[in-house]
Amino acid sequence: MSSVPRFWRNLGSRYNLEGTRCKECGEYFYPPRNVCVNCRRLGQIESYKFKGTGEIVTYTLIRTAAEGFESQAPYTLAVIKLDEGPSLTAQVVGDPDKMHIGMRVRSVFRKLGEGGERGMIYYGTKFVPADN
Repeated sequence: MSSVPRFWRNLGSRYNLEGTRCKECGEYFYPPRNVCVNCRRLGQIESYKFKGTGEIVTYTLIRTAAEGFESQAPYTLAVIKLDEGPSLTAQVVGDPDKMHIGMRVRSVFRKLGEGGERGMIYYGTKFVPADN
């Protein structure tokens, strides 16, 4: 049951690709941080909504999915470097044979899965090729 409050706390970053930015040094953070790793207490952190564009740094094709994701297999899981700098891990929707390192991608809002006895559906950010 402790995962539900955490889920609701992360809605901004999960649904809107929101992170933070240090006004002092200009560093961007995803997920959001309260303190700048460079400036420490001197940094002033502000909310920042990422453009949602970036490129694939590395990826893997998941053929044997974790419990709850079996119907999505095979799917591509990638490390995406956002144009602003931070990297995140996300699913890339599209033809696995066309995925490649350096591929430009953009974020989309999609169903991530279902959980719990009641089958709660949760949504979040995935990526698609930028030319789609």
